[in-house]
Order: sequence, then structure tokens, then C-alpha cells
Amino acid sequence: MVTKSPKAAPPTGPDDRPIGALDNYFQISARGSTVGREIRGGIVTFFTMSYILALNPLIIGTKPDGSGNLLGGLPYLDQAGVVIDANVNTATTMVAAATALIAGLMTIAMGIFGRFPIGIATGLGLNALLAVVIAPQMTWPQAMGLILIEGILIAIFVLTGFRTAVFRAVPRSLRTGISVGIGLFVCFVGLVDGGIVRKPEGGPPVELGIGGSLIGWPMLVFVIGLFGVAILYAKRVKGAMLISILGATVIALVIELIGKIGGKTDDNPVGWVLNKPEFTGALSVPNLGLIGQVDPFGAFGAAFAEGFKINIFVPLLLLVFALLLADFFDTMGTVVAVGAEGNLLDHRGNPPFLSRILFVDSVAAAAGGVGSVSSNTSYIESAAGVGEGARTGLASVITGAGFLLAMFFAPLINLVPSEAATPALVFVGFLMISQVVKVDWTDIEEGLPAFLTMVLMPFTFSITIGIGAGFIMYTVLKVVRGKWRKVHPVMYVVAGAFVVYFIQGLLVQAVG
Repeated sequence: MVTKSPKAAPPTGPDDRPIGALDNYFQISARGSTVGREIRGGIVTFFTMSYILALNPLIIGTKPDGSGNLLGGLPYLDQAGVVIDANVNTATTMVAAATALIAGLMTIAMGIFGRFPIGIATGLGLNALLAVVIAPQMTWPQAMGLILIEGILIAIFVLTGFRTAVFRAVPRSLRTGISVGIGLFVCFVGLVDGGIVRKPEGGPPVELGIGGSLIGWPMLVFVIGLFGVAILYAKRVKGAMLISILGATVIALVIELIGKIGGKTDDNPVGWVLNKPEFTGALSVPNLGLIGQVDPFGAFGAAFAEGFKINIFVPLLLLVFALLLADFFDTMGTVVAVGAEGNLLDHRGNPPFLSRILFVDSVAAAAGGVGSVSSNTSYIESAAGVGEGARTGLASVITGAGFLLAMFFAPLINLVPSEAATPALVFVGFLMISQVVKVDWTDIEEGLPAFLTMVLMPFTFSITIGIGAGFIMYTVLKVVRGKWRKVHPVMYVVAGAFVVYFIQGLLVQAVG
């Protein structure tokens, strides 16, 4: 007689939930999460990042290049020297659609391939550098060509293992400094974009609100959102950040409907900072005409026309270097900070699937050039989603889907003002700064580099500068104390690269 062996029980997670294919692939149970948390976290990350859909068109969609054209090849001025509003509107519409498309595809790629809860979109700072410094010296397709080259170079660094080696070479004290510094940076971004911290004319560098006071309905919305997320979190309410964002948005819509506050201008300083909450429709047809408008080598053509011209070639090379270094280390800081916030780092301080994460990020940089929307990079705002409970790449898939839907539902996305979303960033800053106790403040070799990293990120509004200052100080202090053998060789290379980064203005002047 043949007896059938009993069927094995299906594998279960930490709370005896059956593990399915989705759970197994994204390691949802293994990382202590649930599908519900991943969905909530992905949505929160999308809302805290979605401002880029309104901001990127304003930064690069309204600026003419060296030939006087907007993105898409449309002329900026007519023959009388008057701005052609219709062309500006067309350019900004195309930038918005392409920004959403590239962000959506790359964030989903991060979720599926990198399996990490990080959203990707056009990098702020890099897009401003592109619009203000690079594009006026060439055409927009040539400027996007530099972005493409930078992304390809970073991808090569990943494939050769150099980028991963740099990541692993960073000492733990600096990693902690990076995480805390980004927490302060995120908090500062939230306060500025929420209109709570502003730059006054003729006064101190920054001040509270307007003239040192909280004035206007939009600031009230921010305050309500901040107290809302704090109270909900203290009460252990699931979805605290998402509930806060949605609740503050409803309040903002009512205020704008009744009070007609309008957007912030010089004449209306109490208006909504980035976008006013109003219903302008539900659907929009995306214009993807910018995709593929890139000229990879056109910018370098002038350097080799009629012989080699070093005074053209070196500044272009330094521009690519600056873009590369900023992208390279912004991502490192973001991955470390988000991983630390979600307790996703191993005993060496490295996240799972590190090479995959870095590769997707490098491809995203190149994709930003192909899409004519500037370099795409990992967003520190993802920490808001992690604070909501996201721990896996499934959250990134949800965030990416939000960006793809935004191409068609852009009017609805604009319902959420920055004053409703940015309180979550301030709260995330609080969560991230708790790691400051991991630094040995009694040891100057460990404490001072970490301190410079922390403070220079918000004070210079640059993650890269904070990391660079910390790297250089750490290396110098180890050498002067005779501990140069304890410094990883890669750290010397990176510190030297940052020295070049900090003095690139002098190098450009040296070649005329």
C-alpha cells in the first residue's frame, strides 16, 4: 500500500502570513513589512516628490538656450523681442509630460530591479545648473548630451565596480554624518518649500515666515499638516503621513476656494509657494515631443573645430565632471540615509542589492538626458515613504505608477500644494537626526568630518558639498595623525576629486 506524503505547509512570514510570489520577490515579510504599508509608503513618496512635476517645467522649460530657443526648438522671443507666451506654455507642457514619464519608468525600474524603496526623478540643483549655466553656452540638445555622457560614465563606474567600491570605502562615522546631514537638509527643504523659512531682502540669510511671523493661510495649512502628522504618529495611527497630506490638501482647497489666495509673488507674499490648490480639470493629454532631442557630442564640436581649443574643451570637461560628481555622491548619501531610516543596512552599513541600486540610478541619469528633462537621480524625499513603513521595491513601483498616471492626471496632482506635502519632510528630518548619537564626538578624526558633512548640506543647500567637505577633512586628519594606512585607497582618490570639484572655478579661469 502506497501512502501519500502530506503536503508541506506554505512558507509564512513573521506573523504567519503565507508568502506568495510577490512577497517572496520583494522580500516584503522578510523586511518586516506588508503590502498595505508598501502601498501607503509609495503613495506618500509620490506626493512628497510630485512638486518636481510643477517645478522642473518652470526651471528648464522657461529658459532659452544659447541660440535663443526653448526646449523643443521653439523660439523664445519674437522679432520685436517680446516673449512668445504660447511657445513657453508648449515647452513647459512638454517638460512636465517627459518629467513624469522618465520618473515613472526609472522609479519602477528601481523597484523591480533594485528592490529598494527609493523614488527617482529630475534632480533639483542639477536642473538649475543646466538652465542657468550650461544651456546658455550651447543648444538645449547639446546640453542634454552632456547629461547623457555623464550618465553613461556613471554606469561604467558601476559596471566596473568602482562606484560600489567607493560606497563601501566610506567609514561608518561619515555614513552617519551623511544620514543626519540629509535629515537636516530634508527638513530645511520642507521648511523653505512650505514657506515657513524665507530669505528676506537686506536682512539675515533666512528668517521665519514674513518679517519673523507666520502670516497667511498657506502657512496655517503647513502648521496644521505638521501638527497633524506629529499627533497621528504619536497615536500610532497607520498612514499618519498620508492622512496628514490629504487632510491638509482638503483644508487648502477650501481656503483657496473661499479666499482666492493665489500664488506667491512679490506683490502677494502670503500666496501659495509652489502651486495653488485649485481644480482645473481631471485629464490632460501628454505631449512627449521632447523624447530623443539630444546631441551627445555637439557641445564638444566647437573645441575641435579648426584645431583643438583647450579653453573650450577644459570648461566643458569640468562641467561634465561637476555633473558626474554631484550625481555620484547625491545618490550615495540618499541610499545611505533611506537605508538607515528603514533599518535596511547590513553590519557594514550597505543596503541589499547595492550594485543594482547604483546601476538603475546611473541609467536614470542618462535617461534624463534622452528625455530632455535633465539628470534623474534618487530622491531623499523617499525617506517620507520609508517613515510611513515602506521597506521594499514594491513601494517604488507604486510611486512610479503615480508618476505615469500623473502624465494623464496632471491637473489633479496639482491639487496638492507644497504647504500640504512638506510637513512630512520636516517630520522625516526629525526621524533621521536620531542617528547622531552613533558618532564618537570625543574623537576629532571621526567627529569633525561628520559635523562638517551634517552642517554644510543644509547651509550650502547641497548634499554633494557636505559629503565632499567631510571626505577631505577625514582624509587630512588621518594623515596628519600618522594614520594614513587606515584610510582606504579609494578615499584618497575621492578626496582628490573633491578638491578639484571645489576649485573648478579657478581651473576654468586658468585656461581663459
